[in-house]
Amino acid sequence: MLAVVSWPLLHGLYRLDARGLENLPATGGFVLAANHTSNFDPWPLGLPLWPKRQLFFMGKVELFNPVLGPLLRAGGAFPVRRGGTDLEAIETAVELCRAGNAVGMFPEGTRQAKGLRKKFEHRPRTGSARIAAIAGVPLVPAAIKGTDGLSRLARLRVAYGEPVPTDDLADVSHREAQHVATDRLMERIYALYETL
Repeated sequence: MLAVVSWPLLHGLYRLDARGLENLPATGGFVLAANHTSNFDPWPLGLPLWPKRQLFFMGKVELFNPVLGPLLRAGGAFPVRRGGTDLEAIETAVELCRAGNAVGMFPEGTRQAKGLRKKFEHRPRTGSARIAAIAGVPLVPAAIKGTDGLSRLARLRVAYGEPVPTDDLADVSHREAQHVATDRLMERIYALYETL
């Protein structure tokens, strides 16, 4: 229902331009990881996948109040407690991926004021790589631009990249593999962002 209502708004008013859909796995689950500039990011990131798929995503637990909570859940969100490792949220994400769904995540951890953090200014979170590895699904980079200019009716642009290669990380520790995969992921997100 939310996708039906959102489609005219995003495509008409905000002229959503989505590129690289052919890079998304046609079947099976995957983790879709992108930069983060607005609480609005999940909608233009996930709408191009509809009606074939729904994008599920983590949202900070504080947003799940009696008014906003039902709307977020209807849009595919599930709560995460930030500031530590929320094992329940990780298990939910893994289960969704194993069931063939797409799970959206933001490795920067919180919204950024100017599109992207300066490269490696703060270490991105490894949760996206961790969930993809545990679930045994592809880790797919994406970039989004324009959601920080909604009040100016800025055009929304999304680019999806090819899955991050991780086959060569089988012989290193899980922790090191997650850090290497996250570094590769962020490099691809930065490169995609520059194309928008």
